Amino acid sequence: MIESDTILLLRECDAGIKMGVKSIDDVLPYVKSSKMKEVLEECKRRHEHLGREVEAALDRFHDEGKNPNLMAEVMSWMKTSVKMTMDNSDETIADLMTDGCNMGVKSLNRYINEYEAADEDSKDIARRLVTLEDNLAKEIKHYL
Repeated sequence: MIESDTILLLRECDAGIKMGVKSIDDVLPYVKSSKMKEVLEECKRRHEHLGREVEAALDRFHDEGKNPNLMAEVMSWMKTSVKMTMDNSDETIADLMTDGCNMGVKSLNRYINEYEAADEDSKDIARRLVTLEDNLAKEIKHYL
């Protein structure tokens, strides 16, 4: 059970990290504020670093990880495209990113609770990802 929950939690972290990086990549070309751009680029770097940790952990279990749900990716892309077409301001970007962070925090906390038998290392990775998402939402709130 421990190994199964560990793999499942790591897969969800992997999918969440990939979704976060893609979301940041989707909005970066539109960011006007150099400070906001800096915050997003740093968050992306931290996601990628955590992603490498997740990949290494999954490799130990001979698991390939998980891509984000295709429907979630398409819906996110559509929402971003529509909102950015209507208003490509930093406020809109902050709104989109905050929504994404909040969904990520909610999902990850649910997975931490669901896969309670996961090992402490994988729970630590998931908690660090929650903190990363939560901190990004806090850092960009003044752009809302």
